[in-house]
Amino acid sequence: MSAATADVAIIGGGIVGAACARALALEKLRAVLIEAGDIAGGATAAGMGHVVAMDDSEAQFALTSYSSKLWAQLRPSLPSTVEYEACGTLWIAADDDEMEAVRAKHSYYTQRGMRAEILDESMLYQVEPKLRPGLAGALLVPADAVIYAPCAAHWLAEQARERGAWIRQGVEAIGVEPGLVKLNDGSTVSAGAVVVAAGAASMHLIPGLPIRPRKGYLAITDRYPGFLRHQVVELGYLKSARGHDNESVAFNVQPRSTGQVLIGSSRQYDAGPSLLAPMLRRAFEYMPGLASLSVIRTWHGFRAATPDSLPIIGPIDGGPWAATGHEGLGITTSLGTAQLLTDQLLWRPTAIPCEPYLPSRFSA
Repeated sequence: MSAATADVAIIGGGIVGAACARALALEKLRAVLIEAGDIAGGATAAGMGHVVAMDDSEAQFALTSYSSKLWAQLRPSLPSTVEYEACGTLWIAADDDEMEAVRAKHSYYTQRGMRAEILDESMLYQVEPKLRPGLAGALLVPADAVIYAPCAAHWLAEQARERGAWIRQGVEAIGVEPGLVKLNDGSTVSAGAVVVAAGAASMHLIPGLPIRPRKGYLAITDRYPGFLRHQVVELGYLKSARGHDNESVAFNVQPRSTGQVLIGSSRQYDAGPSLLAPMLRRAFEYMPGLASLSVIRTWHGFRAATPDSLPIIGPIDGGPWAATGHEGLGITTSLGTAQLLTDQLLWRPTAIPCEPYLPSRFSA
């Protein structure tokens, strides 16, 4: 079969792959985006859509805050279908001990130039009155946002296509060699560089890649305008997100521009009973009024998790490039990932240090 030629071939049409295709096309590189199914049909469609700064580690904060700024800069260009809402995040403290964590988080953010505000109990209930009584307070991070990720990924892919990228859907990458992608229809794509951005499926294309699929459940309600104003997250979410227990749930809800409420979150490594019911019970504990709302759809997806909770971005010795392992932060970090990857491919300085995300960190 015939072979197509590109400067860069990107495998995976989720939001990370689409962002990479756009960033490379903006540099006038000939890019081809290869997706076996639908654009944004995998983990991107199963995510919550938050654009949030996270402080689990310096490297995580650097990438999430950098990428969040890129999203904010892009906001004026985004179509209304992306539903970019700068609703802010409320990190909820259940008791005095967690208020100490709120103060530490506030100090961390503000020392790094990010606006944050400590809310006491009365202030908390003024901004989110439907939370359960007796909570101690919260940290408000007003710059955080939510988006509708599937439409964002489609827009990024279309932006790439308008700038000369070639999008191949309905064909699966079944093998990767230096400078070559083998497809299941018998054809190949030759490229100066191959980028694997296929989420949890990346481990099938790069043997030994240290990622594991991690299942997450979500639920969305009918339309209840004004019920929720902010993304609201319990402080225990951080422990849940960075932990490597087989199963965990945490309270995390988001308002959608439609008036719906999106409910998460859960993490599950191995096959087991559904975490949907425990996840909803956790949400009802923090916001009892949710139990009276009509849930119209539930679903789950698989995210690519790494041992250190950081994505893998950069060249693999003797193999392709990687842009994977983002787990629940792929939507937030997609733009930052794309820019880090593009700068490395073009041998340019990166806006933030790229070393924490390089594949070589696992070689030792």
